[in-house]
Amino acid sequence: MRRLAARGAAGDAGEVAAPAADSSDSAQGRSPSSWRLIDLCAIWDAGVYLPSAAWNGASSGVARRRLNEAERLSSVREAQLKRLKVTRPRVLGSREQGQVPRMARQPLPPWVHAAFLLCLLSLGGAIEIPMDPSIQNELTQPPTITKQSVKDHIVDPRDNILIECEAKGNPAPSFHWTRNSRFFNIAKDPRVSMRRRSGTLVIDFRSGGRPEEYEGEYQCFARNKFGTALSNRIRLQVSKSPLWPKENLDPVVVQEGAPLTLQCNPPPGLPSPVIFWMSSSMEPITQDKRVSQGHNGDLYFSNVMLQDMQTDYSCNARFHFTHTIQQKNPFTLKVLTTRGVAERTPSFMYPQGTASSQMVLRGMDLLLECIASGVPTPDIAWYKKGGDLPSDKAKFENFNKALRITNVSEEDSGEYFCLASNKMGSIRHTISVRVKAAPYWLDEPKNLILAPGEDGRLVCRANGNPKPTVQWMVNGEPLQSAPPNPNREVAGDTIIFRDTQISSRAVYQCNTSNEHGYLLANAFVSVLDVPPRMLSPRNQLIRVILYNRTRLDCPFFGSPIPTLRWFKNGQGSNLDGGNYHVYENGSLEIKMIRKEDQGIYTCVATNILGKAENQVRLEVKDPTRIYRMPEDQVAKRGTTVQLECRVKHDPSLKLTVSWLKDDEPLYIGNRMKKEDDSLTIFGVAERDQGSYTCVASTELDQDLAKAYLTVLGRPDRPRDLELTDLAERSVRLTWIPGDDNNSPITDYVVQFEEDQFQPGVWHDHSKYPGSVNSAVLRLSPYVNYQFRVIAVNEVGSSHPSLPSERYRTSGAPPESNPGDVKGEGTRKNNMEITWTPMNATSAFGPNLRYIVKWRRRETREAWNNVTVWGSRYVVGQTPVYVPYEIRVQAENDFGKGPEPESVIGYSGEDYPRAAPTEVKVRVMNSTAISLQWNRVYPDTVQGQLREYRAYYWRESSLLKNLWVSQKRQQASFPGDRLRGVVSRLFPYSNYKLEMVVVNGRGDGPRSETKEFTTPEGVPSAPRRFRVRQPNLETINLEWDHPEHPNGIMTGYTLKYVAFNGTKVGKQIVENFSPNQTKFTVQRTDPVSRYRFTLSARTQVGSGEAVTEESPAPPNEATPTAAPPTLPPTTVGATGAVSSTDATAIAATTEATTVPIIPTVAPTTIATTTVATTTTATAATTTTTESPPTTTSGTKIHESAPDEQSIWNVTVLPNSKWANITWKHNFGPGTDFVVEYIDSNHTKKTVPVKAQAQPIQLTDLYPGMTYTLRVYSRDNEGISSTVITFMTSTAYTNNQADIATQGWFIGLMCAIALLVLILLIVCFIKRSRGGKYPVREKKDVPLGPEDPKEEDGSFDYSDEDNKPLQGSQTSLDGTIKQQESDDSLVDYGEGGEGQFNEDGSFIGQYTVKKDKEETEGNESSEATSPVNAIYSLA
Repeated sequence: MRRLAARGAAGDAGEVAAPAADSSDSAQGRSPSSWRLIDLCAIWDAGVYLPSAAWNGASSGVARRRLNEAERLSSVREAQLKRLKVTRPRVLGSREQGQVPRMARQPLPPWVHAAFLLCLLSLGGAIEIPMDPSIQNELTQPPTITKQSVKDHIVDPRDNILIECEAKGNPAPSFHWTRNSRFFNIAKDPRVSMRRRSGTLVIDFRSGGRPEEYEGEYQCFARNKFGTALSNRIRLQVSKSPLWPKENLDPVVVQEGAPLTLQCNPPPGLPSPVIFWMSSSMEPITQDKRVSQGHNGDLYFSNVMLQDMQTDYSCNARFHFTHTIQQKNPFTLKVLTTRGVAERTPSFMYPQGTASSQMVLRGMDLLLECIASGVPTPDIAWYKKGGDLPSDKAKFENFNKALRITNVSEEDSGEYFCLASNKMGSIRHTISVRVKAAPYWLDEPKNLILAPGEDGRLVCRANGNPKPTVQWMVNGEPLQSAPPNPNREVAGDTIIFRDTQISSRAVYQCNTSNEHGYLLANAFVSVLDVPPRMLSPRNQLIRVILYNRTRLDCPFFGSPIPTLRWFKNGQGSNLDGGNYHVYENGSLEIKMIRKEDQGIYTCVATNILGKAENQVRLEVKDPTRIYRMPEDQVAKRGTTVQLECRVKHDPSLKLTVSWLKDDEPLYIGNRMKKEDDSLTIFGVAERDQGSYTCVASTELDQDLAKAYLTVLGRPDRPRDLELTDLAERSVRLTWIPGDDNNSPITDYVVQFEEDQFQPGVWHDHSKYPGSVNSAVLRLSPYVNYQFRVIAVNEVGSSHPSLPSERYRTSGAPPESNPGDVKGEGTRKNNMEITWTPMNATSAFGPNLRYIVKWRRRETREAWNNVTVWGSRYVVGQTPVYVPYEIRVQAENDFGKGPEPESVIGYSGEDYPRAAPTEVKVRVMNSTAISLQWNRVYPDTVQGQLREYRAYYWRESSLLKNLWVSQKRQQASFPGDRLRGVVSRLFPYSNYKLEMVVVNGRGDGPRSETKEFTTPEGVPSAPRRFRVRQPNLETINLEWDHPEHPNGIMTGYTLKYVAFNGTKVGKQIVENFSPNQTKFTVQRTDPVSRYRFTLSARTQVGSGEAVTEESPAPPNEATPTAAPPTLPPTTVGATGAVSSTDATAIAATTEATTVPIIPTVAPTTIATTTVATTTTATAATTTTTESPPTTTSGTKIHESAPDEQSIWNVTVLPNSKWANITWKHNFGPGTDFVVEYIDSNHTKKTVPVKAQAQPIQLTDLYPGMTYTLRVYSRDNEGISSTVITFMTSTAYTNNQADIATQGWFIGLMCAIALLVLILLIVCFIKRSRGGKYPVREKKDVPLGPEDPKEEDGSFDYSDEDNKPLQGSQTSLDGTIKQQESDDSLVDYGEGGEGQFNEDGSFIGQYTVKKDKEETEGNESSEATSPVNAIYSLA
């Protein structure tokens, strides 16, 4: 240390002043600072304090750092201070003062203690070289050994010898070796070479030579111009694996029960071989506490047994380097037997006697061994005198015969004894353990780097047993023979350097040794003169979190050690104190970051050679905080759980939110959904239980929030069933409950199984509260019981427990008889007696059978009886429908059951003999009649009267040309009644009716036929009501005749009103003739929409109405977006198809010629452009047979209600199936039921999950009408509205799919091009007057729906009727010919073949006068391939 300064000015508390140096010190070459340091140490050593001494205050910063370092001295230094005692006043002399009078001893202030610590520290202070490669490469450095071989170096004789020695230094060191303390000339031996840039020796034997010739002690020297470093003395030895001496071993004869030792005596190897015993057939010898191998390799038998002769014994030695195993000739045993083996007390086979001693070196393993003989084989126990065995280091080996203590230390010395004992007695052996120690480091010398003029010290302190000696060397030579150095002083194990200069650089070696080993350490002294340098990158950006503690690092280097100061934003004041603290390594700590701490910080390092500076820019960021944390939750298995985690963070930092489960990263599977502010777990399972941690992190900080999810699961199965307290009719069942999985067990269900009547089938026996785990079970006789238990909690039931053991009860007569005894006839002359058979718990014994008795009622005749083993018996030859008394009694091998009660049964029935008479019919209204009749006599019924039944059928309709179905229908009137009502009739129709009597056998004869006529009724709703808006001025309305006119149509009534939001205009009413099916409305308001209500009229009145609205303008938001294709049909109760009109889509693309192709068969809607306002149609219509309905018009969309409901049921029917969808506001996993009824009143239901939409009904019949509703399975009262739909006919050929295929469209385009070319050729020929070839008329088979129109006529069309110039194609692909002079065919109902001007035959055509829309895709011209060609052409 070059300077020493005190804190502040002299005279203040805690401060010290030093005397000024005089000129004599400078004259002698000693600097004032050196004098002051020596004088301070002398003052302390004298043990007195001289307050009159004057000091000057220099280098206060260095002193402050040294004082801080002094406070952190090691415990060794503090122990030295404690041993210093001031026992007497001493005289301190000086060159100026001479003798100083004695002074009384006085207490020393604390700063003096610190000063002496500083003195010691200054002697050992050093500069640390940073690991920066640029600095490491620039600075000169004496050699340092970095790698060397072990002290005892054993090599394989088959390999080349490698002796390692590597060192570093600047400049790079050179190497040489000594062998057996003499210079080893490598150049003279061709086998020896040294690796490049290394001192490692390589001895090559590939060209011959004996490795043994190179054995010896080697030492490596690494040298550069600043010093020499030495390696350890490396003892090179060649591994040896000598052969086993050949010997012939006689058989070993030993008495049974005697001890035996088979000696191995392996050949001495280097290193020692591993010993193991095997037989000559290479089978390992089994070892136990009687037979075991000792540490010396011998095999010990505590007592010999006869079984020991079954094998021989061979000692094997495995040598490490050669990887060879040598086998000794085997021993054979001959055991002499006696009548009995005498038991005897233990005696020691190894070691001999009662006491022995053992020496072990510190740090090695201590192995103590005791092997004893005796009969029976003794047990070995170990003890330490005066204390316990070290449990953390002691372990027992070889069946407790060996005690191993690892890493021995001095406190492990003492007396140990082993105790061998059996039932005959015990014996012990005492082992005295002495722990010696090879030298080990207390203070290993470290490299010392100083600045010129600084002081330092090298310390070499070691310990051992015996105490080691210390020898110092410099550059490999003894210190005594080295040139003298006035700046160096040796004090035992310490070398003190004062006022070091560049010439003081050298490498010092410390060798400490005793009889057990040595330690050699190299430490160099290097003197550096380096100006300050900054080691960190320049202008770093540091981002920190508000209110955190942070440290700004400014690593620097220089020699002498520079002083460091910090500045902020270029201000002149040094940052230290308050919220700032500067560490010795140059780091600036800001204790609590605030917003105002943001800025640019500059660190400046200065020494006498210059200065260096660096800047750090500090940015302050807001902390990341979770302001809404996840909460602990308890959830049932299968439910959905959401854990919230809402975070606030600095917007300039990237936020990452992750989740941990049980402190491990959470795998987000398909049951989990991770969002920015939550984690959702669907279908919670037991494995989801645990702690969930939300980790919100940025690049700078993170915040954690933890919650625990408890999953209520089904309980685990009960276990360990046990039957106790066995009795004839009871047993106690006890079980151990399983884990309740966080939901308390509420019940236990005990089940049983028997193996006679229903083996493998489990039945409920009894139920018990969840608080019990034992119950007394009541049992039935003669049952081989097996029980199991099921635990039940709120979540569900556990898996059944494993079955208990079986328990069979003794037999007894039955205590009951079979139940549900019945007597019924299956034919008119028999009676079948049936009963429910008794189960295993009511049989009570083997061979259960039934005694069946019967007799006619009230005749007092004798009982007929028969024994039956089954559950039925048929009595034959009985009169028709006669009452019988019946008894069925149970019986087994132990006796009969109780006397049974009589049951009344009846023999078989016959068909009724009479029909109802005086049948009267009264018409109630257009759809119902009332019936009245006279009852038949009871004896003609010939059985039990079930009902009166009316058969009726529709003979004809009062409307002309209306085909009706004459299928018979029936109405039942249960019981003995005289009147009834038949409803659901068709109005305006002729009916016939017959009545019969029905019993269990069937129908009786029919009554006379009655005829009646139903009056006229109101019609059903008009079909296919379409609202189209071709432009903003007009709205076109089209409709079809009602499906059921129910009378003579008198006209239609149309009511419409304009509305705009909540504003509604005045209602307008229009009446039309029965033949009118079109109407055009002229809009008066281009903004408002219109709502139209249309109904048909007969003379009775108006029928049900259908409502539609005009399409919304393009810029108006609609509740549901219109799809690109026609939407699916929503079918109402009338069976008429209602859908969003396709023209709502086509209105904006009116000029296009591409047809709109429906994607679903029932939604085909014609969009033919209409040129006229109204079109007259035939007055007579064809109506499909279907029951009339009285429901209102169909709604397409329903608004979602607030409470739980089902709405918007949608049906997509085909000929044999239909797809069903609906909307609901139930929770996930709700069960629904789809109920549908066909025209024959056959009801069917389909259960379905909410997630399974859409569902498909696959058992439908073509052309049949169905009613359908959807309701909740848990609450049937929550149901959708009932809707009606009709399936298409069986011959539907849906071509919508193929028409959308790319290859099909391309093919059609090619054909259309060819057809266009042919047409052009035809026109050319026609203009020239050419002849037309005769075209054969096609035979096109007619489908069941296509040919028959509502007017009863057929429609024929020739596919060769190509569109000519001037024709138009409508949006649906139909071709409408314009009136022109060159038309090929005139419009009409039909026509004969026509000829052109030159008489050639053109063909026969029939053009439909007023084209009607068809029901399915197969009849739509838009989907026909030929029509598609026409459209493209």
